[in-house]
Amino acid sequence: MSDSVDEDGDRISITDVNGTIARFEMTYEPPSAGQKTKFGPPLRSRIPSAIYLVCAVTFGLVTWYAYSAPTSSMLFVWAVEGDRIRPLSLSVIAVVVLVSAIATVLRTHMRGVIVTDDWVEARYLLPLGIPRAKRWGWPQITRVVLDAQRVGFEMYDGSFERMPDVADGHGLVQLILHHAGRLRIDVTSLERSTRR
Repeated sequence: MSDSVDEDGDRISITDVNGTIARFEMTYEPPSAGQKTKFGPPLRSRIPSAIYLVCAVTFGLVTWYAYSAPTSSMLFVWAVEGDRIRPLSLSVIAVVVLVSAIATVLRTHMRGVIVTDDWVEARYLLPLGIPRAKRWGWPQITRVVLDAQRVGFEMYDGSFERMPDVADGHGLVQLILHHAGRLRIDVTSLERSTRR
């Protein structure tokens, strides 16, 4: 079978004959540099704020229904007639409670760990609910300490920082191991103690 040749004696390209351009797609796409990976708080940390939000929405719906209920109903008496002796009306209280519940849910989801190629950031909640964030560059970390789904860092100044618990602890450990191997940071893996 002979190759096709044009008038100048050059071989004819398959793409010239078909009028298309050959394209090849990669099956693997490496993560882009500087990509952030966020690990949110575990489910047990999110349940209280979710329950509070459900209660606030229920309270808001009951309040809304109470204002439109028949005048002889107990809900109407509780809401409308009770507003005469309250410093704030029930509708204002319902709005305040609902906004507070939404803020609590948002604050809960602000906790966790963010990992990039250049740094690691831990987001905590202090005892009074005040958010706090700490960030370390990878060069500040001299050793990574792992315990199944928990991560801690030994710093260049001798201090130790424990990362907050996250929902995907295994994923966080794997990503930290990847960066530790890439940057040649020492890794110590602790075995979990068995509970009796």
